[in-house]
Amino acid sequence: MTTYKVSAQRWGNYWELHIDGVGVTQSRTLSTAERMVRDYLALDLGGDPADFDVIITPELDGNLAAEAEAAREAVRGAEQAQLVAAARSRDIARRLKAAGLSGADIAAVLKVSTQRVSQLVNS
Repeated sequence: MTTYKVSAQRWGNYWELHIDGVGVTQSRTLSTAERMVRDYLALDLGGDPADFDVIITPELDGNLAAEAEAAREAVRGAEQAQLVAAARSRDIARRLKAAGLSGADIAAVLKVSTQRVSQLVNS
């Protein structure tokens, strides 16, 4: 599958979608841009819109693009930290149970509800 890179440039109330090596289309919003590009490619090149891999890069003024990427990176970091924390919580809950602590005691140690302890131990 060929990947088509698209530069999205603000143009009035629309986005101009410049498809590298193919052409230009437009979309009212970025949320509908991918569908518009896929439809354009299907009409221009033939095939099904789902057959095309599309990467849309919005061109933003000033530092907005860098700040948006930093925000996305922070979210990815938080998601990774959450996965690590969940794994550690499951591990210690199981080890505390194996050490003979009750569900209520494990809840007190981990500062979670007894229902959460049950989820951690049984997952």
